[in-house]
Order: sequence, then structure tokens, then C-alpha cells
Amino acid sequence: MEPKYKRVLIKLSGEALAQGATGHNIYNFELLQVICSKIRDCLALGVQVAVVVGAGNIWRGKQGTDFQRVRADHMGMLATAINALALQDTLEHQGVDARVLSAIEMETFTETYIRDKAVSHLEHGRVVIFACGIGSPYFSTDTAAVLRAKEIDADIVLLAKNIDAVYTADPKKDPNAKPLDNIRYIDVLAQNLGVMDSTATSFSMENKLPVLVFGLNDPQNIIRAVMGEKLGTIVEA
Repeated sequence: MEPKYKRVLIKLSGEALAQGATGHNIYNFELLQVICSKIRDCLALGVQVAVVVGAGNIWRGKQGTDFQRVRADHMGMLATAINALALQDTLEHQGVDARVLSAIEMETFTETYIRDKAVSHLEHGRVVIFACGIGSPYFSTDTAAVLRAKEIDADIVLLAKNIDAVYTADPKKDPNAKPLDNIRYIDVLAQNLGVMDSTATSFSMENKLPVLVFGLNDPQNIIRAVMGEKLGTIVEA
């Protein structure tokens, strides 16, 4: 059976990398290894894989501090670079060639993001990990994910979250909330469902970029997603 998608961008939340972590760890290292093994399996299927990773396991916005917003966002960008390097190292230990491309120049650690370089890496079978968001404060890694996906002509954004679908309401607050198989971007915005931030949602809608929201509770869902199995919620125009 052939994969449904040939080039995907996976958005991993930082919190997802820390699920089940103990003590002062910012990673669940076992989970990190499993996630990377599923990315390796995607490559074996002939799928080109790019990744945008958040930073919620290390730093999230101002976090109730008095830090100036721009500086707090800069700290978040650096935290995404830490997570990107952790992914790269884990992938390489599993025999996967991976490159970190950063929106902020830090040549000692990463390559600087250039669209054509990213596409070349993908075409050569390497995993491309995008770090530091889009390089500007006030924009989330959700926005970075959909922007990079469009730039590299990805078929879909795979939004791997701690929740398994988009619901009619917050399932933590409303016991009657129901999961949705699909939903339009305009309805996500109108109902303020919080799938992604509004900037990322509007961009995806304007550029007709589909997003699949699914749970990372079972990392095998990454494979199910690229194969086109019924899973989570498709958000599209």
C-alpha cells in the first residue's frame, strides 16, 4: 500500500516531547526515540519529512514573568533550537540523516534556513528540522509550521498534539464535547476552537493548506497519518 502523501511537515509540540517525563527532565527520552523511529519508518516508505518543533517543554511565552514580550519570544526561539538539536541527535543515532535549519543565524549549531536548501535536503532523503520559528517575535511555531509547509510544497501539515482530534468544545471543560472528522478553517475561526493560533489558521485557509490534527499518545499515528488512514480531524478550506 502506497502512502497518501509524498512530502509532509510534522508539527510536534514541545509538551508532546515531555509527556511522561520524570524528575527535572524536559524530555521523555523513550518517547523521543519512538517518535524518531516512526519518522525513520516514514522515510522507508518513501515519504519526505520536515519537522517544526515547539518549545513548551522548556519555555512558553512570558510564562507569567515580567520579561519584555520580544525578549521572551527570543527565549522561546532558542528553546526550539534545543529541541531541534535533540531530535537531530536522536534521529542520527537511529541511522537517519537529519539537518536543522534555523530562521536565526547560529552557524556553530545549525544551518541557516534557505528554502531551496531545505528542499534539496528533502529530495536527498534527509529529515529537515526547522528551528526558531519564523525568526520574528509575536509569531508562534504553529505559524512557522504552516508557512514552512507552504514554502516547501508539503502535501499536508500533520499536527501531532496531546489531544486526539478537534472537538466541538474543550473536552476538559465540557463532557459533551464531540470529536470532529473534518472542519473548515472558517468554522475553526468563528467558533474559536483553538486548533492553531488565528494567524496560522488564516494563513492555511488562504493558501488551501490541509492540516491533520491527531494525537501523539500513540506514535504509530504518524505512520497512519501518512498512509491516509482515518484519524483525528482534517482541517481544510
